[in-house]
Amino acid sequence: MSNKKPASIFVSGPIPAQKIADDIQKHSAKTNIGAHSIFLGQIRADELNNAKVVAIEYTAYEEMVMEKMTEIRETFFAKYALTCMHIYHSLGRVAVGEICLFVFTSSAHRRDAIDACNEMVETIKKELPIWGKEICTDESTVWKQNN
Repeated sequence: MSNKKPASIFVSGPIPAQKIADDIQKHSAKTNIGAHSIFLGQIRADELNNAKVVAIEYTAYEEMVMEKMTEIRETFFAKYALTCMHIYHSLGRVAVGEICLFVFTSSAHRRDAIDACNEMVETIKKELPIWGKEICTDESTVWKQNN
């Protein structure tokens, strides 16, 4: 594991497909990696109180998120045999169909990559102070509950 402080996980607005593709492509030269696991969180067009969700507006306590993310990252590198891990979460407005969360784990073997990716998604939802306000077609808003 690297001792350097992780870069910010935040992206303004939706996470561009090109950013995801570029991160994947950068790993093709790393010959010690045998597996990648990827999770992409996408905004759904849920229905709330007879109105469709059209977007989610994300806010966060950024400093606290980064402090907590540093602890979480250290725990994951100690628990799993990862070669790398990338995490990006949107801030601001993200429309239905757009990507708001990208978790990408890599390891020599698939089990560590898959298990770490799955656990990281659950950890982000449970432990990081990131909030989403669902915006509906009728302009009503509802604070999203993480499930």
